[in-house]
Amino acid sequence: MKRVRVTVKPGSRAPGIEEHDDRIVVRVRERAIEGAANAACIRALADHFGVAPTRVTLARGAHAREKLFDIADD
Repeated sequence: MKRVRVTVKPGSRAPGIEEHDDRIVVRVRERAIEGAANAACIRALADHFGVAPTRVTLARGAHAREKLFDIADD
């Protein structure tokens, strides 16, 4: 299992993922309303790491821009 620190930028015009030293920045089009940005972030991380979205779990930060995700890669 891999634990990654993520900064989410909801409502972005240009979605994508940038990797920095100890953090990943995920830009998503969805707004932070009713968990839409979190769901989009999970899909983006799953695609980035080549796993199913069910293998990506939000561990901390459901209502914050700074989040911690667990990614099962086994």
